[in-house]
Amino acid sequence: MKALVLTGPGRAEVQDVPEPAAEPGQVVVDVHRAGICGTDVEFLTGEMAYLHTGDAAYPMRIGHEWMGTVSAVGAGVDPSWIGQRVTGDTMLGCGACRRCARGRQHVCAHRLELGIRGGKAGALAEKVATTVGSLHRMPSAVDDAAGAMVEPGGNAFRAVQGAGLGSGDRCLVIGPGTIGLLSAMFARAAGAEVHLLAADERSAAFARSLGFDDVWTVERMPQLPWDAVIEASNAPHLPATAVELVEPGGRVVFIGLAGTPSLIDTRDLAVKDVTAVGVLSASPGLAGTIDAYADGVVDPRPLIAATVALDELPSILAGSRPEGAGPGPKIQVAL
Repeated sequence: MKALVLTGPGRAEVQDVPEPAAEPGQVVVDVHRAGICGTDVEFLTGEMAYLHTGDAAYPMRIGHEWMGTVSAVGAGVDPSWIGQRVTGDTMLGCGACRRCARGRQHVCAHRLELGIRGGKAGALAEKVATTVGSLHRMPSAVDDAAGAMVEPGGNAFRAVQGAGLGSGDRCLVIGPGTIGLLSAMFARAAGAEVHLLAADERSAAFARSLGFDDVWTVERMPQLPWDAVIEASNAPHLPATAVELVEPGGRVVFIGLAGTPSLIDTRDLAVKDVTAVGVLSASPGLAGTIDAYADGVVDPRPLIAATVALDELPSILAGSRPEGAGPGPKIQVAL
């Protein structure tokens, strides 16, 4: 089968590789749609931290935003899974440790991360193998494009949960990329008054096109009390800004990751009695995201700028924009 392989920093190519087999407890999925994200780009550039900690190494096969149809099952797996449209959790815990036993497999010290950590081959390929316990069925109301947006949506879903938002709350989302925009959508669905802080007018204009009227750049942002701030950028100075802006007694959610350390004065957290929440993964939010998509509460598809073929990915990961691409932040691959 064909799969995207990163062979070293700055080197990506589509290769013919062996098809995966369904081992005991596993399934093989024919991938229909997959997305690329900033983590994938960091693996290509060599900046991703796992490459420096030994948790990942070249050659590697990336891709962790995906959906498809189960085509084979391994020993011990109910054969009724065959033919089911599914997506799957990226975080594959060991299943035996204390964290896994408590439902926190996404922070298992021994976890594999599909397309990211521990050599687990990803879904930018015609087929992917994963554990049956990681699967989530896709209702017919969620099409392929939205299905491949469940993973980023799960992160945003959890960010809004962490912010504790409800009707009448005012929320500021810093960084209107894919996760920031999805967070804004889920916050709006929760009844909050949503504002976004953008780096430039171009990204601000796209956020406004999604129905968000209160989108600001730093120069124009009003001084308002923010009950919660969701920090979804990759700028190292903005986490401290989030703590500075949030109301005393409010909540700050950190879901963006900068390439260098972000410094926060914990005295500001304590003196303002602020609750700080970190979000690592989509895992606990996948089911809720699928339900929201199926019910039409959140529609992630306007974020998709273009859908391309697998052979186009090497140049796109290197920074080229597909011809005719829209203004959204997300590129998907149809397989």
